[in-house]
Amino acid sequence: MRRSPSGWSCSLPSDGPTLYPDLNEVLRRLVTGATRALAGDFVGAYLQGSFALGSADEHSDVDFVVVTAREPDDARIDRLQAMHEAIFELPVSWAQHLEGSYVPAESLRRLDPGQKYPFLDNGSSELVGDEHCNTAVVRWILRERGIGLAGPPPRDLVDPVSAEQLRSEALTRVHEYAQWARESADAAAMNRWQQSYLVLTFCRLLHTARTGTVTTKANAAAWALESLTAEWAELIRTAVDDRPDPWGRVHEAADPQVAGRTLAFASYAVACSIS
Repeated sequence: MRRSPSGWSCSLPSDGPTLYPDLNEVLRRLVTGATRALAGDFVGAYLQGSFALGSADEHSDVDFVVVTAREPDDARIDRLQAMHEAIFELPVSWAQHLEGSYVPAESLRRLDPGQKYPFLDNGSSELVGDEHCNTAVVRWILRERGIGLAGPPPRDLVDPVSAEQLRSEALTRVHEYAQWARESADAAAMNRWQQSYLVLTFCRLLHTARTGTVTTKANAAAWALESLTAEWAELIRTAVDDRPDPWGRVHEAADPQVAGRTLAFASYAVACSIS
């Protein structure tokens, strides 16, 4: 077993953690670069999100968490920033679709309200402080389904996440996403990616609020078709069918009628969350 300065293996399996060789090479660079940049503070690196849940395809973003021994100082952040800029320039699309945070082990252990971590957004090469990965859902996926790239098993790093924690967070997020939908509509700025993303996200949030578990967008959509009122079936099926080429759809305006139905679905989701 090859060991990093922190004592943990940072070798990936020879066949890679995903089905995509180009992505596996990007992940190797991420692990190697993070290990060097953190200079002894590297604890582990993991995939979460759709890859961990088993629903990823060539259109997926690549959700990761790198666990650190402590909050990275300015020098380490600068080295991580340079590493991500170099990865972003690689001539493979996966390199532009990494999304994740650098989380101190102590903060990762359990939900840490208000805490921001160095975060890389999908499509960006810049690290910014953000609460994006400071959620019960991320911790649940990481603990229960996380794919280890290096370091100890994620169950050693994250306490169990209860069904009530997941339900409570989902109900709060319904209101936050509904507000985002209204803001986009007010500015006539809802694009096709956002429109279908909102519909499937509301399906996932309502599923979690009802069941206290986390599932994929596709499974949540299937659940919604069975469990929600029939008036939303066409909107949900359209969102599922609109999955291919998400990044091309960012630059296309949503159909006004479909956007209007999406706003109505947002209001329905809010009503469900308070009933």
